[in-house]
Amino acid sequence: MTLVAHPSEALSPTFTSITSNAATGVAADPQRLQRAKKAYTTRFLADRLALDPAGYDLLDIAPAAGDVVLAKVVEIGNHTKLESPASRRQSMFPGDEILVAFGNRYAPDQFLAVVPDDLGECSLVAGGGLAARVLEQHADIDKATTIQPIGLLAKDGVVVNLQDLAPHAVNHATELPGRPPVIAVLGTSMNSGKSTTLGCLVNGLDAAGLRVSAGKATGTGSGNDPRLFTDAGARLVLDFTDFGFPTTYLLDYETVRGLLTSLIDTLTTAETDVIVVEIADGVYQGETSRLLHDPVFHAAVDHVVFAAADALGATAGIGILQDAGVSVPAVSGLLTASPLAAREAAGVITTRVINTYDLCNPATALELLPARK
Repeated sequence: MTLVAHPSEALSPTFTSITSNAATGVAADPQRLQRAKKAYTTRFLADRLALDPAGYDLLDIAPAAGDVVLAKVVEIGNHTKLESPASRRQSMFPGDEILVAFGNRYAPDQFLAVVPDDLGECSLVAGGGLAARVLEQHADIDKATTIQPIGLLAKDGVVVNLQDLAPHAVNHATELPGRPPVIAVLGTSMNSGKSTTLGCLVNGLDAAGLRVSAGKATGTGSGNDPRLFTDAGARLVLDFTDFGFPTTYLLDYETVRGLLTSLIDTLTTAETDVIVVEIADGVYQGETSRLLHDPVFHAAVDHVVFAAADALGATAGIGILQDAGVSVPAVSGLLTASPLAAREAAGVITTRVINTYDLCNPATALELLPARK
């Protein structure tokens, strides 16, 4: 196993219930690690701990994005449940110990949060298992669940990072020879209906007899969307967590772009007729906005289906995408839940507005495929 090393620092006096080991920090009781509730983001680690939980240590050093931490739940807040490796919602109670990953979060409807510079008290900012320090939050949600880090999980003196455990790696390819048609789903913002739009499109293409692979290139780690894509009929499903990233916010741009192309490359198999990929958040989000103007994105993606929350968002979003030279054959998403909003959008844009669940119709889904060259 290749692990990401961190500089050694003095151990915190909070390590009181485990045995000291001067060479590597503080030895973690294997039974303690087995009892701890595991998160979706740490699912690949959970598989290893199930086989052999021995030989791990806990270190009190500054965390980095992707580092795995054993933490205690102090006070329940916005997230009352922790998503398990199998995507079961595990109820949390004060005093529970959990294995989650540090990461940055960009969620306009919830939290703006960053990896802290120490192991002081912080927050669980995503139910998929993300620890961070909250900078801002939406006014309509509860305060984040408070957690107290106990120590970063380490082996052989170095911290376990999710990239060390991931089954796939970013290859930074800029060309994708032999790829099948690729449709990306983007949206105005969080909760604009992107994942449902993608799921219905996958379902329609599958019903049409095509073998579909699907993925999520950016966002915050959770099993909800990958499982939706699988349920919709996708044969192969991956997301950025399969490449070792609990979130993609604040990653360097080259890595974000590499995630998109690596995801498409990995989803390209002899059994795949078409790939559908979700790009999270809205078109104003920094990494997404930059992708839209990148020649690599245009070479990797044939069409974009745009999910909007309302007619004004659809109009503005289509304008942004068209200015970037992106081909957008359809608008769908949350706005189509309202016939009135859908008619408003159709009255001011020339792009076709399609009810989200109409994408499950094979004929409708096939109309969104790029023309064969």
